[in-house]
Amino acid sequence: LTGERYKTIAKETAGILKGEYGHTPVPVNAGLQARVLEGGAPVTCRPADLLKPELAELEADVRRQAQEKGITLAGNAIDDVLTVALFPQIGLKFLENRHNPAAFEPVPQAEAAQPVAK
Repeated sequence: LTGERYKTIAKETAGILKGEYGHTPVPVNAGLQARVLEGGAPVTCRPADLLKPELAELEADVRRQAQEKGITLAGNAIDDVLTVALFPQIGLKFLENRHNPAAFEPVPQAEAAQPVAK
């Protein structure tokens, strides 16, 4: 369309060329990789090793917010921390209301199975 191949490179494609998703099964185009790296070095280690640990910070944050809001955390607080980590928008609200059945939709009642007409 633009007359130039790879004029626009999606961020996901750039991530692959940088090595952010690990090693590719075949070598990538060196010229294209150099263009994306802009003088930087590709990731050659396990990409997850470059992430800073977040769990301890998140646990402290959840404990602080729970104390401020009067929320009682589970005996094994890691379950509640993971709930907030997986569902950051509603995790604390869930923990705040987990013992309040009125805060949730009622449990659907199973209807008795009807016999098949012959």
